[in-house]
Amino acid sequence: MAGLLRHLRQNIRLVSSFGKPHTKGAYSQKRHLASTTTTLYDWRAADEYVEISHGDAVMRFDYVWLRDTCRSAASYNPKTSQRILDTASIDLNIRPAQTKVTDGHLSLTWPDGHVTSYSLSWLAEHSHQAKARTVLQPRVLWNRDTYDAAQVPSARWEEFMSSEAELRSFVQNFLLYGIAFVDGVPASVEATEAVSERVSIIRETLYGRMWSFTSDLSRGDTAYTTQALDRHTDTTYLHEPCGVQVFHCLQHEGTGGRTLLVDGFHAAHAVLEASPESFRALCRVPIRHENLEAEGGHRNHLVGTGPVLSAHPWNRELYMIRYNNYDRAPIDTAPPEEVRRWYAAHRLLTARLRDPGNELWVKLTPGRVVFIDNWRVLHGRDSFTGLRRVCGCYLPRDDVLSTARALGLLA
Repeated sequence: MAGLLRHLRQNIRLVSSFGKPHTKGAYSQKRHLASTTTTLYDWRAADEYVEISHGDAVMRFDYVWLRDTCRSAASYNPKTSQRILDTASIDLNIRPAQTKVTDGHLSLTWPDGHVTSYSLSWLAEHSHQAKARTVLQPRVLWNRDTYDAAQVPSARWEEFMSSEAELRSFVQNFLLYGIAFVDGVPASVEATEAVSERVSIIRETLYGRMWSFTSDLSRGDTAYTTQALDRHTDTTYLHEPCGVQVFHCLQHEGTGGRTLLVDGFHAAHAVLEASPESFRALCRVPIRHENLEAEGGHRNHLVGTGPVLSAHPWNRELYMIRYNNYDRAPIDTAPPEEVRRWYAAHRLLTARLRDPGNELWVKLTPGRVVFIDNWRVLHGRDSFTGLRRVCGCYLPRDDVLSTARALGLLA
């Protein structure tokens, strides 16, 4: 399919003997051939769809979809990138009165005389068959050795704040690895806020907009202690967990406190390879997580529900891991036999996540800010002694990905 997309994006010149256009009532299995300078394509108009194929790649486009997706001025506003056509007004049994392909474009004349035209390259890009074989967001799955070997560079504060090229390189590394660093940041909450806003707007949560904490247990969370924290993702108790987490250690006068990072997608892929049924169980069973807090005047009871692993249904690409043993509520969302299978699957995933070879330990020091994809990379920490003050915030995933696309990156 990648080859098909490359070819269709080229300038397609169809020969004049492409074939006569189809007219209403003339749907058949007859294929019409079209040649380009390098490839051969064919198409046919069936009763419910148009089919365009090249080699073993077959793309089918339903007639209702073709009418609904029309990009003509009467159906779609290119200035606002919004649909004008009322989808509910389309006859679900609609068929074109005429169908033809000329000069690399599919043209359909509907019963009311409206004409819809698509380039074959645009159709290929938006076909289900292409999307099913296309990775939505390229990633590099890593363990400790592969990440160390990649020698991913950190961004520098001055260049990061002023250079779009530096920002683009940083965001690209973040998309690929799920973590990225900025060095040389002034050790203050204000500078951490500024470096975060360079990437995205900040998402306010129950912890506020920017947070700064020590081990004073001022909030009802284990993070506000000196204890070690096992690997986990944050805010699993929200229906949409926060997409990105930013950490900056402003001060540490003591020992310990290293930050642990684990690529959850790398571990999930290992589960898929070892036990596809376990992977399916982790994608299937909805799990509740809770945040219950009644400390220092805070009164919160947040509940979020979702599977441990979430994948896009059209291409099975993993897009979220929701793993937090601290905040997981009693499992009452599946029957007992399903819960037992879930526990076995969870054990398999946990073993991969706790494999020492998958652990990346870093020491955050004043001036070094880490951005973590909270939908992919789990974090934890060593226990520590002494005064340790950390600040940070959460960023909305949608806005980070919007920044990436605005920079011309695939996200």
